[in-house]
Amino acid sequence: MTNGTLVYKHDEQIEAWIDDATWILTSSFIIFTMQSGFGLLESGMSSKKNEVNIMIKNVVDVVFGTLTYWAVGYGLTFGTDEGANWFTGVGSFFLDPDEETMGTEFSKFIFQASFCTTATTIVSGAIAERTKLTAYIAFCLLNTVVYSFPAHWVWSKDGWLKQMDVVDVAGVGPVHLVGGVSALVAAIMVKPRYGRFSDDQLTVHGNSVNAVLGLFILWWGWLGFNCGSTFGISGGKWKIAARSAATTILSSCSGGVMAFLLSKIVNRTSSHEYSYGFLLHKRKFDVQLLVNGILGSLVSITGICAVTTTWAAILIGAVGACVTTFGQIALVKMKVDDPVGAVAVHLMGSLWGILCCGLFGLKDDIEHSFSHHDGLVWGGGFYLLGVQTMAAVAIIIWSVVTSFIVLKFIDLTIGLRLTLEEELYGADYCEHNVELPPDVKEYAESVLRRLKEKAEREKKINGNIPRVELVNSTLDHPTDNSPARDTDDLILENVNKSSDEEATDNDDKVRKKCEQKENGRTNADESLKQNNGLKGNIQDGQKNAGGNLNRRKRARKTVVFAPMKGDQKVEGGQCNPAFED
Repeated sequence: MTNGTLVYKHDEQIEAWIDDATWILTSSFIIFTMQSGFGLLESGMSSKKNEVNIMIKNVVDVVFGTLTYWAVGYGLTFGTDEGANWFTGVGSFFLDPDEETMGTEFSKFIFQASFCTTATTIVSGAIAERTKLTAYIAFCLLNTVVYSFPAHWVWSKDGWLKQMDVVDVAGVGPVHLVGGVSALVAAIMVKPRYGRFSDDQLTVHGNSVNAVLGLFILWWGWLGFNCGSTFGISGGKWKIAARSAATTILSSCSGGVMAFLLSKIVNRTSSHEYSYGFLLHKRKFDVQLLVNGILGSLVSITGICAVTTTWAAILIGAVGACVTTFGQIALVKMKVDDPVGAVAVHLMGSLWGILCCGLFGLKDDIEHSFSHHDGLVWGGGFYLLGVQTMAAVAIIIWSVVTSFIVLKFIDLTIGLRLTLEEELYGADYCEHNVELPPDVKEYAESVLRRLKEKAEREKKINGNIPRVELVNSTLDHPTDNSPARDTDDLILENVNKSSDEEATDNDDKVRKKCEQKENGRTNADESLKQNNGLKGNIQDGQKNAGGNLNRRKRARKTVVFAPMKGDQKVEGGQCNPAFED
């Protein structure tokens, strides 16, 4: 009887492990679809000339990020060999467990690898449209280290924050706060896109439909994100997973309602200004504010989804949407260029989310694993809030220092930023050989030509100014990647080839036409000067002079002055071959 009971319990335990592993793997597959959601969201909020490049960068997240997490990241997070301590794990590098533990280890690895790649892809949105693909590949390889240490502190049994009973069910700290802080550091270092904060520059989204579709895919993936973080459904875990699903949906819905209200009140007037009004002012619903408000509420509930009430979830989501919206406005005011709003969503939303755990968290009386203290609101005192605050400060400091070191190293070796020419033509064309749309080409060439003309005017006015200073004076922003050299090469090699040669050919044609027509018009011009006020005695001369005068007036309205001989300037249609006699 005893042996039979032991066998039964053993079989029951194996069945529980199988159920848990199946749950974790299924959730991991759902989380994996979030990469397509991030890609659609980022490409939809960026210009159409960079859509392909953004999708490729999301492929890079998976390809390079997963390999490095398998090689070193998993071991740094959950390694338990000799030498593992409160700061880092040791062991399980190049993960290949034996048959006894492979089910648990592999399912956990797949799940955590999805978290790691998510933390990296957050950064890609903040530096979209002006970052080299090779630089981003290097960042994906190195960012695994940035993520793995905070993940060890929060989730490993040896982690110092875990030992202090920090609450973080689904990665509001290691995933979203690390990703948000890294995104802010990267956006500041890479600097704004050309013309982003000019008075006459209004940012245009590539495809808002893609952005909204990306939101729905991320929404779906977030359920796997939060519910899968119970790491199983055996015992009482299925109850916690069900609560996670309910709080996640309710939080996102309340955040969506708040996003609609805020989008109606806050109206974008330019690329760097927002206005405020009430519903009767007929404001429009801004797509980016709507999408990011919902995403901000999802980030806010991530850390506490399994250990809070439904009413608290609704409040958390509504405040999360507010924090995200006004965080996005603040970044624009500070002229931090974040094309998709990743910093506002993940940094601001995660800060609120971490603190929420200390305010609204409930003690886990089901599994006794996710939370060991009640939050301040439920009479648990300030201990949990203090631990959560300490966790936020520690993760922020770690992320700022490590991400800056990683990005600076990449900038000094590879270079973070695209050249001005590549940025204007778009990364799709420059890095992936995608056909360049005619309107994009026309705009890029006009900007490059204008910059060159401005540089030449400055040179004439100020004399022989060093070329580096002259070029820098024409740009709205500098770049860390040798800005003067790149822009100087651009102007000398590309603009001179395209615009100068074309202008020279046109000038030669105009000059020849002018010389031919000048002889025929000499008599008429002299007659016009001598008989000012149309007081001529010869009717033929009067008719010719009047006709020439009318043609010159019409031409001046539409034709740019063309050089004739040396520094001599000839007006409008007088020398333009488009105006024939």
